[in-house]
Amino acid sequence: MNNEQLPGLYIHVPFCGSRCLYCDFYSETDTALIPAWLQALEQEARIYKNQCSAFDTLYIGGGTPTVLENAALGSVFECVNRHFNVSADAEITVEANPQDLTPEKLRILKACGVNRISVGVQSFNAQDLHFLQRRHSVAEALRALELIRSCGFTTLGIDLMYGLPEQTVEGWLATLAHAVTFQPEHISCYQLTVADGTRLAELFREGTVALPDEHEGAVFFMVTAQFLEQHGYVHYEISNFALGESNRSRHNQKYWHHVPYLGLGPAAHSFQCGCRWWNHKSIQRYCQELAAGRLPISGAEVLTEEQLHLEALSLGLRTAAGVDLLPLYQNQHVASLLPKLLESEYAQIIQGRLIPTRKGFLVADRLARALM
Repeated sequence: MNNEQLPGLYIHVPFCGSRCLYCDFYSETDTALIPAWLQALEQEARIYKNQCSAFDTLYIGGGTPTVLENAALGSVFECVNRHFNVSADAEITVEANPQDLTPEKLRILKACGVNRISVGVQSFNAQDLHFLQRRHSVAEALRALELIRSCGFTTLGIDLMYGLPEQTVEGWLATLAHAVTFQPEHISCYQLTVADGTRLAELFREGTVALPDEHEGAVFFMVTAQFLEQHGYVHYEISNFALGESNRSRHNQKYWHHVPYLGLGPAAHSFQCGCRWWNHKSIQRYCQELAAGRLPISGAEVLTEEQLHLEALSLGLRTAAGVDLLPLYQNQHVASLLPKLLESEYAQIIQGRLIPTRKGFLVADRLARALM
């Protein structure tokens, strides 16, 4: 665990304008709940400020943070500044949906210290956006990205999604080509998966929707990596690409390397000293607990050294940094598997680390299970 590093702060904004077909993150569409949520957030921050007050990353996600009115959005940052010390060189990220962005909202975000905007574009194809039930159009996505650049934000992230029904490799490459014209410093590409409790899961069970099989998904993955690397991006985690090391998500890397982080808001997770805990997945319950002076914790787990090691192995094999080789050789079972991994070109050894290849990224979860 990396307790010598400053922790990250995550704030979950549990509101969306509408529910996307595939999303299983906790959110509500009733914006009348926003004042109560802000009041509860203030109380939660007040409780934690004496336990964990200094951070070098701040990530505001959701939900859809930019669905908040400008005043409410400003209140979130005021709350953070009242109770916590966010370092001067902190990475400060806000997730945004294209249709919410206006020059005034972007001006407020910039004034609040935001230096990284992650935009949920998902696709530059109208048919894909319609299937995903996204609220924005292709034109709105393009306008939003142009607006972000014109407002002087120097770190732009774009989220995209592949493996959609009826999506072709050619269509996906066209979406990637649109994305790189803006030279975003960061691009995340996720394969569409079926999550329980979503409308997509219902359609999948009914047989209304068919997703690409494993081979087709692998083709999408490989062409994604090839295309983006040809355009200067470093493939530093299974789903993430950056224009140079300085543009890798500092906040997300805390999750992958067991650096402590504090999560505020409904459904937010936290991690420190081998303990992970999470908040109630309900605005009402979240507000009730804090109104009573209690932290809104729904559950917690204390990880053993072995569990931490296995989790670090699983997470490490999803990154280009890989994992330290020495502990692997100390395990007889794992050591016996390494020659086969290298021979099959799923991994390579570089400077004392086991590094997954692009082919290895495709089966990272299976590799981790085999080594466990």
